[in-house]
Amino acid sequence: MSLRQMEYLVAVVEEASFTHAAELLGVTQSALSHQIKALEREVGGPLLERLPRGVRLTPMGRAFLPHAEFAVRSARQARRAARAAAGAAGGELHIATLHAFAIGVLPEVLARWRRGHGQVCLAVHEYATGEELRERMERGVADVAVGHRPKAWQGPVVSLGEEELAVVVEPDDPLAKQDSVRLAELADRDWVRCALEPVVEGRRFLDLACEQAGFTPRTGARTEHTSTAVRLAAAGAGVLIAPAHVAAGYDCAVLPLDPPWRRELTAFSRVELTGAAASFVGLLDRRWWGRTGKGRPAAHEGEGSGRPAG
Repeated sequence: MSLRQMEYLVAVVEEASFTHAAELLGVTQSALSHQIKALEREVGGPLLERLPRGVRLTPMGRAFLPHAEFAVRSARQARRAARAAAGAAGGELHIATLHAFAIGVLPEVLARWRRGHGQVCLAVHEYATGEELRERMERGVADVAVGHRPKAWQGPVVSLGEEELAVVVEPDDPLAKQDSVRLAELADRDWVRCALEPVVEGRRFLDLACEQAGFTPRTGARTEHTSTAVRLAAAGAGVLIAPAHVAAGYDCAVLPLDPPWRRELTAFSRVELTGAAASFVGLLDRRWWGRTGKGRPAAHEGEGSGRPAG
């Protein structure tokens, strides 16, 4: 089987249409169909089920697709890396990350890196959860990921420091006068709850932590994204626990927790970091430490699953 055949299959699945995939690839629909059928003959069975409107994967196709995606994206990644390393026009650097980092610590670093690599295009892929980020990186969606430490990751992992979680309230909230806040002090408050909250052993971490502090958090508002949750807390809809680097960009009071809640931040990749990817991670490392002013923590095993220290 050829890389081109696998690329054709991935395109058909992504577009859910032979017609749209053929247009995207710049080939005729008959040529595309011929290549898919040749691939199916080689693997020994149908990979796609042709429907009156669109297509869907067969069981064999579902088993085959992740490997095809990995091969196709690895080839694309190799071409991107080579061009980016040479500073060639058309080179690309793909960064995968969580939504909270995409609106928090990363924009400044991305903009600064881009100014020094004018010929290389940046592509940022955002994901809701660490599990989704890891799964997409395993399938080769990006050159490097920025997130919490992935469990038992086979490629290189660079520790960048610690992300501190803090309590976010409106600027004139009585808590804003304090230097820090204990979780038990928030027992009688309404909470802003975000769909992106960390989950530990099937339960949201905030529910577990509040239970240990002797209360059940009372929900005042729910939202899908961290940025919206911070805005709601800043407007007085309830208290929120969020990454301090995200909340710092809004008109709100940000209070450290006592004891502190922290999570390790890492950059990770499937292959050795070289060229554009290595220079980006190096800049991110320097900028992160410049922002936090903290000493580098000792590297440790285990996933940054949302279990804050303390």
